[in-house]
Amino acid sequence: MSKIIYKFCLCFSVTLFFIGCGSTQKIATLKPEPDDASPLIYDNVPSFISLPITIKLQDIENQSNKLLNGLIYEDNKIEDDNYTIKVWKLAAINLVNENGKIKTILPLKATVNYRYGINQFGVALYDTREINLNGTITLLSEVGLTNWKLNTKTEFKSLDWKESPTISIAGKKIAITYLINPALKLFKSKIEKNIDETIKKSMDFKPNVLDALEKICTPSEMSPDYESWLRIVPLELYTTDAVLKKELITFDMGLKCHIETLVGKKPASKFNRNTIILQPVSKMPDKISANIVAVSTYNDASKVMTKNFLGQEFGSGTKKVTVQNVALWHKEGKMVIALDLLGSLNGTIYLAGFPQYNEATKEIFFDQLEYAIDTKNKLIRTANWLASGYVLKKIQENCRYSIKPNLEEGKKNMLHYMTNFSPMPGVFVNGKMSDIEFKKVQLTNKAIIAFLSVSGQVNVTVDGLK
Repeated sequence: MSKIIYKFCLCFSVTLFFIGCGSTQKIATLKPEPDDASPLIYDNVPSFISLPITIKLQDIENQSNKLLNGLIYEDNKIEDDNYTIKVWKLAAINLVNENGKIKTILPLKATVNYRYGINQFGVALYDTREINLNGTITLLSEVGLTNWKLNTKTEFKSLDWKESPTISIAGKKIAITYLINPALKLFKSKIEKNIDETIKKSMDFKPNVLDALEKICTPSEMSPDYESWLRIVPLELYTTDAVLKKELITFDMGLKCHIETLVGKKPASKFNRNTIILQPVSKMPDKISANIVAVSTYNDASKVMTKNFLGQEFGSGTKKVTVQNVALWHKEGKMVIALDLLGSLNGTIYLAGFPQYNEATKEIFFDQLEYAIDTKNKLIRTANWLASGYVLKKIQENCRYSIKPNLEEGKKNMLHYMTNFSPMPGVFVNGKMSDIEFKKVQLTNKAIIAFLSVSGQVNVTVDGLK
């Protein structure tokens, strides 16, 4: 909106260049007082940003291997079943897709101390043999998403030894697979639980999602020249259940939020990670539906325009004026523009009009633009050439311009977050969007509000999660 005001004032100043005035004249006008101040309230329609999430099974495998290491099961009590067992992860876990479930292949080694002998008539005669084994456990896990975490329900499917467990008694090898396998099956629930807990820990999305949201919702500077900032205010966060497709886990997240651009000093962030709740839904729209609010307070816009115009001189020959200060405010549904002039004409003049938008030509214009009534009376007595209807008409004609470059600049800024944007290592955001559409202008007692809309698609990929 600051650019809109800038171009309006520029058009007016160029008009002064052509119409000029004779010797220096003093103009004393009555200021159209602004309406009483009231809270800044405007109609901000929530936006919805759909975020399809894709996670490589390889990343889950890598994280699981980091978390699940060493001894994974231990039973040191020999009195109840005549053996003790220790089981270690022997090599890296391998995860693959099997009919929509995660198939976990876990190489392991086991040390079994087997006690054999007799215990009769109060006499115990036992011997103990250590048996070292290695083999592979296969498990299948259903995939879901619960309370920010990738949730699995794992079932023990098979245990395959590289060679049959045997012990040597009296010089003979005796197969004891029938003894070992029942014992090892007793710890299957422990293995299942370990796998589920490991995947849950490795794929806890809450810290990552909230860290990414906090970064995205931190106001970012769009233009230092116009002191404009983009701010996203999250309202609700949604998610569908997770699904395993090929070697990818996919689910949809959606962010309901307000999107604002503000002019002036850097605004405060409105992100509060403690209030964000992940709400499960069955289905998510597949597109962005963003309604952007551009807020330019009159005070901030006045400062920016004064900085832009201070010291600039307009005139012809000896007839020259400079714009010393620009002030803007709201009165009775109109925008008042005050220009402090110095030169051949000294004083302040006031214009008032309704900002309008032509959708077909993408132009902003000021309908019913006129001098404020007190301004007109004083101008008639001091510089009636400036108060002529012809001059006013020329001002209105020259203040018709396209905002297409402004919309393209806004689109460029938003595409920054949709072109391989990485809010954290291993997470990448890509997408596309339509042109930004200008909807309407709303004047409040404190600011000029522009309403824009845009649609598009966004995808989030986890690749190489640290």
